[in-house]
Amino acid sequence: MRSRSNSGVKLDNYARIVNQTILRYQNPVTGLLPASGDQPDAWIRDNVYSVLSVWGLSLAYRKNADRDEDKAKAYELEQSVVKLMRGVLQCIMRQLDKIEKFKYSKSTSDALHAKYNTATCATVVGDDQWGHLQVDATSLFLLFLAQMTASGLHIVYTQDEVDVVQNLMFYIEAAYKVADYGMWERGDKTNQGIPELNASSIGMAKAALEALDDLNLFGAKGGPGSVVHALADDMQHCQSILSSMLPRASMSKEVDAGVLSIISYPAFAVEDLSIVDMTKEEIISKLQGRYGCCRFLRDGHKTPKEDPSRLYYESAELKLFENIECEWPLFWTYLILDGIFINSPEQVQEYREALEGILIKEKDGIRLVPELYSVPADKVNEEYLNPHSVERVPMGKCPIKWGQSLYILGNLLAEGFLAPGEIDPLNRRFSTIPKPDVVVQVSILAENEEIAELLRRHGMEVETVVDIYPIHVQPSRVLSHIYARLGRNRRLGLTGRPYRRMGVLGTSKFYMIRNNVFAFTPQFIDHQQFYLALDNRMIVEMLRTDLSYLSSRWRMTGRPTVTFPISQTMLTEDHSDLDPAVLATLKKLQDGYFGGARIQTGKLSEFLTTSCFAHLSFLGGASRNRYDDDDDVIGAKSELHLDDDADDLARYLDQLLAASSPSPARGRQRGRPEATPTGGLVKFRAAATKTKEMVSLVNKAKDLDLHNVHMYLPTKLFRSPQPSLNLHLIDSPGSQASQGPAITVTTESGVPREAGGQIDYQALAGLLQDTPSLQDQADILYILYKDKGMDWDTRLHGKGTTVCSLLTELYNKAGELKHWGLIRMISGMLRKKVEELDSACSDLLAHQKHLTVGLPPEPREKTITAPMPPDQMAALIEEASENNITIAILTQEIMVFLAMNMRTQPSLFSEMFRLRIGLIIQVMATELAQSLNCSGEEATESLMSLSPSELKNLLHHILSGKEFGVQRSVRSVDVGPSPAISIHEVGHVGATKSERAGISQLKSDMKLSLTPHSLDIEHIESGRYKLPSIDSLDLPTSMTVTRDTKHGQWLRRRRLDGALNRVPVGFYQKVWKILQKCHGLSIEGFVLPSSTTREMTPGEIKFAVHVETVLNRVPQPEYRQLLVEAILVLTMLAEVEIHSLGSIIHVERIVHIANDMFYTDQKDLGAEEHVLERDLSTGVCRLLYDSAPSGRFGSMTYLTKAVAVYVQDFLPSGSCAVQ
Repeated sequence: MRSRSNSGVKLDNYARIVNQTILRYQNPVTGLLPASGDQPDAWIRDNVYSVLSVWGLSLAYRKNADRDEDKAKAYELEQSVVKLMRGVLQCIMRQLDKIEKFKYSKSTSDALHAKYNTATCATVVGDDQWGHLQVDATSLFLLFLAQMTASGLHIVYTQDEVDVVQNLMFYIEAAYKVADYGMWERGDKTNQGIPELNASSIGMAKAALEALDDLNLFGAKGGPGSVVHALADDMQHCQSILSSMLPRASMSKEVDAGVLSIISYPAFAVEDLSIVDMTKEEIISKLQGRYGCCRFLRDGHKTPKEDPSRLYYESAELKLFENIECEWPLFWTYLILDGIFINSPEQVQEYREALEGILIKEKDGIRLVPELYSVPADKVNEEYLNPHSVERVPMGKCPIKWGQSLYILGNLLAEGFLAPGEIDPLNRRFSTIPKPDVVVQVSILAENEEIAELLRRHGMEVETVVDIYPIHVQPSRVLSHIYARLGRNRRLGLTGRPYRRMGVLGTSKFYMIRNNVFAFTPQFIDHQQFYLALDNRMIVEMLRTDLSYLSSRWRMTGRPTVTFPISQTMLTEDHSDLDPAVLATLKKLQDGYFGGARIQTGKLSEFLTTSCFAHLSFLGGASRNRYDDDDDVIGAKSELHLDDDADDLARYLDQLLAASSPSPARGRQRGRPEATPTGGLVKFRAAATKTKEMVSLVNKAKDLDLHNVHMYLPTKLFRSPQPSLNLHLIDSPGSQASQGPAITVTTESGVPREAGGQIDYQALAGLLQDTPSLQDQADILYILYKDKGMDWDTRLHGKGTTVCSLLTELYNKAGELKHWGLIRMISGMLRKKVEELDSACSDLLAHQKHLTVGLPPEPREKTITAPMPPDQMAALIEEASENNITIAILTQEIMVFLAMNMRTQPSLFSEMFRLRIGLIIQVMATELAQSLNCSGEEATESLMSLSPSELKNLLHHILSGKEFGVQRSVRSVDVGPSPAISIHEVGHVGATKSERAGISQLKSDMKLSLTPHSLDIEHIESGRYKLPSIDSLDLPTSMTVTRDTKHGQWLRRRRLDGALNRVPVGFYQKVWKILQKCHGLSIEGFVLPSSTTREMTPGEIKFAVHVETVLNRVPQPEYRQLLVEAILVLTMLAEVEIHSLGSIIHVERIVHIANDMFYTDQKDLGAEEHVLERDLSTGVCRLLYDSAPSGRFGSMTYLTKAVAVYVQDFLPSGSCAVQ
């Protein structure tokens, strides 16, 4: 027999270690590993990490086989790995009902369990008896399922198991907005069972989704049916949230050593190398000790000061754990692996040597990794005084299998038995390598030949929807429904992916479905229920946002392709030309650069070779639903409602693909009147009222002049039709101006009343047909809505003409005429919700921004700290708006705009942790009131009448902190000069820039009479029916506007910063320091106690939010900002060697002392009383609000003097040098 080589001997030694420390504990029935002798349960996370060394060793044996026995040994080890991974899969498959519920509820009570019975795979504790929701554990299992499958292991056996894995991907895909208990099973570090968003969970979920996407779970032997899919948009959501969170680990942990697992091996989830390095540096500098790293700051686990009789900690107790946190050698094993993957031999050697010094050595020569090292109880005070000075003792599990496994894996790599690529066959280690610039391909499609002709006139050669055959173009909602079929399995009771809107990364690929090529339009093109899509400038703005997002976020092979259809709604009102905003955008696209992205325009067919392709084989042919025709599947069909939508979609695709190529000649006959296509569409929509009629309707549609019939199909997949009610609606703004009111209804002539003096509602409804003014019709319907309700039948055209149906028709007409004030008002009455409301809210929350809706103070102002369903969110907004429908609808709109800005410019929101939408609306209206010298009510109406794109522009100016002006401008239009508003940036010297950067054309006068009001609702029934305006905003009735452009500049800036909660960088850390030198800060009666610092550390988001909450008790934003400036001056004292500043510091007193000094100085200089007018609510001079911080009369100058006067009493004699 050949002698054993040196490497073979070493491998045999590692096999002995693996067997002694890990494999000997593996259950022979389930393959699972117990945590320890004291803890016989099997944790998913520990099991997966523990088997990595077995997997690594099997790869090493296969690679370095000296003899046949080595190959046999490799196979035996591989099968041990497969056994364990299948054991975990079995545990999960016993909880499929939880996966199904959690996909929709995201509730902690519906989570997969974190630990199981080692011998039976059964659960061991109740749903509410453990912090089960640990997205990182499920994700870690999926990540290594992918890596091991790619390395050649066969873990998944059946198609049913493929469907389970696919549904597990749906379970983790929303990790970026799911608060869980994290790696340490405790959530918030107070250990009180409060889940929070954890960077380690988000990163692991992103890694698992990327690893599994398009992977064949049957390996090389699998067919298309065993491929699983992830959605690129979910992965990128995770990426952007990680970038905004790190190096912070969660709301309550400013740093956590567990994050090492996502910035390096195994997840490699972070793409920005600077963030990786910064996070690693934070962990090493704040958490590393002589025996490993602490898990996080003030971690009380197994410290001498921890009370083992209770699970939770008191808030002030956390300070006791500072400097005596237990140190875990486990994290050095991660740093050894990290050194190997980044090719840093120095790092590997440093940590291997350090680790060797603290391992527990057994008699048989095996070295064990202990769980942690703790400070002995009698040395605690010594460690408090001199951190990292005392000798610690090992505690907990020995070995901790998770750490032991990573230690062995690190040794195998460091000693050359394995190459990094062998334990990372999916190449995740290259995630930080810079990606090449992305070129976004844009294909412009004309909806019909007439629009194509208009584009040709402008020198643009485009195809129509008909010309692109055999490529099929569909709206994005069809793709959402297609993906909803993914992972459906009736036998297992799995319904597939929850229906969700499709992001731009998903719609920017070509799809192969049943051997046909499909392209999908972006989501914002869909015929939406909300009014944002009625504004062409908004459509253009959304396109710009999407292109910018694509250019920075695209990571797939091939270029992204955006299909941008030009429809009738993008034409001018007379349909004679393209809307100027759309036309300008198309020309910019052809120039090759738009929205910060490189653009290539062309035909769809030209892009087929360069685009990204996805093959959706799960919709292919007979294998589509293997159990559809199985009559034995009892009850599942009716109970889960799996059949209806599925059949709809299948028949829809069948019909679409069976249809012959549309005739290019159809719809291009020149002699037809323009109304025919629209008329055909109306008839078609009216007919398509039942889902089951859909297929036959496609055939009927061929006789009508419709090209892309599938865009309008109102099945359950699409939108339901609205009946035509033939209200007396005018056709254009011009005709409205020229017509006098057909009937004048005022208080003098009287609203129709019955004999008893009550309003005659039937007669009032009858006036609708005789009143040409949209505003009057809205007024009448508002009365009916308030008094009779939505479902009251007006009987205008026989039975069934309800207030709701009339409002819907009026909404459509106002939409055509772009009367934004009316559109918003009717939207409020119809309780319309923005489709993206919940995703916008989730995006903002996931970026660690809390939201408040309604105007301050509490309890009117409601805080949103966790995602909630759209209906619940809309109800909360309505309640916070005190049933003011206009504020409620504007709040939704601004929430969506904030989320759009967050996606493309997250830097705008730095140092803001709570976005107060009510105050933002108030500040917008105040800007208009001040700049236009008009009343608060007029400014409010002006705000309501801005188009969505203009409103978004105004919001962006406010967020960006740039100086800007608002002014009336007179533009000449066909019907004569009409006043409008423009917004412009103001340069440093106050000069207006030549370019217009913001709101242009308002189509109405400032008082917003869309027509002369003929129905004087304001006086009816003592104002009971007054149309809602934002009259609750505390706006000035009138403001003097001077020619001095600097007048009001600092007041405005303070108001904006106060409303946005914007503070200087490092402000909260400074507040933390000052709290350690006093008993607390009092702000308008609310105290921020110094005990806060006993629970929270300076860098915690939780601390920043706590300070913000106290500051937000101040309703006036400009006063709040002065208080922030006063605190900033106070924090300078924290740097001075003063032990204490006394008891509670009353910040508002400091501001009032400064105000009195300022007032006295101004009076001495001869300032007139009206110039020194005080704010009635706070008593502060308005002139002080408008003072620059620096300079002789600057606010900071007076605040510094005031602080010196205030703290003088607390300081020892001779300390007044502070002044």
